[in-house]
Amino acid sequence: MIVDRKIGLFILMRESLLSLTLLCAWDVFVVVMFQVFHQDWMEQPSLPVSLIGSALVLFMSVRNSTAYNRWWEARTLWGAITNNCRSFGRQAGTLLGGRPDLARAMAAYPYALRGALGRWDASADVNRLLPPAMQDAISGWSNQPNAILYQIGREVNAEVARQGIDGAVHGQIDRILSDLANAQGGLERIRNTPLAIQFSLIPRLVANVFCIVLPLSMVQTLGWITPLGSSLVGLLFVALDKIGSDLQEPFIHSPHAMPMLTMARTIEIDLLQPDRQPVEGPIAPVGGVQS
Repeated sequence: MIVDRKIGLFILMRESLLSLTLLCAWDVFVVVMFQVFHQDWMEQPSLPVSLIGSALVLFMSVRNSTAYNRWWEARTLWGAITNNCRSFGRQAGTLLGGRPDLARAMAAYPYALRGALGRWDASADVNRLLPPAMQDAISGWSNQPNAILYQIGREVNAEVARQGIDGAVHGQIDRILSDLANAQGGLERIRNTPLAIQFSLIPRLVANVFCIVLPLSMVQTLGWITPLGSSLVGLLFVALDKIGSDLQEPFIHSPHAMPMLTMARTIEIDLLQPDRQPVEGPIAPVGGVQS
């Protein structure tokens, strides 16, 4: 996630450079063909293009709003993951009488969840934190985060039985685990349900066609400065399409994705510090991007 506005502006400009170059090259070609070689067929009426542009802006606005809602829902669910992990650490330390191994297991959970959502290898962080017995227990599970929650639940149940803890107290901890599972299910739903193809593909196709036709409706009026006006307007539509594309997949490796590694490290610090366990420091942004 981009956290530095100045560097973020540079990243956006860098990502738009290729599109701007292609748009400008096409606009120059149209102007040369019209002005030098007198290809009058290139002159097209401006009214249809204006109507298409207005409809495209409305369509892209709806698509981008939908994409942002996906991104923001993912961030909200990660907030629930963070809060419930902290609550579990507090309950393990107070109601269960202190179980550093359970705190470490819960600290491994967000790393495993990040790996599952982004389809990355999170085994190094998971094995660093997860007790060896749990590593063996979850071996072979296809859903590693769910496996960790399952093993934590078993350990909590055994501890409750061993200490004779009241069932109401057990219910509080189990409710936290259930809330974590529910938040994980919401994140998996976002990952497994891509934006409808009508929203993800059609805007890009229509925007590309619009950028091709746009200079044809401007060349007679603007003449040699057509590349300036047409390229800037076309870049606006390309940028609108890219905004939606960047936001609709919040878990992929991208400067615009969720800072899941940072959130996982924050959870680890919050869970291990109360037991005076050694922890690494927070993850700092690199190049204006929080990973």
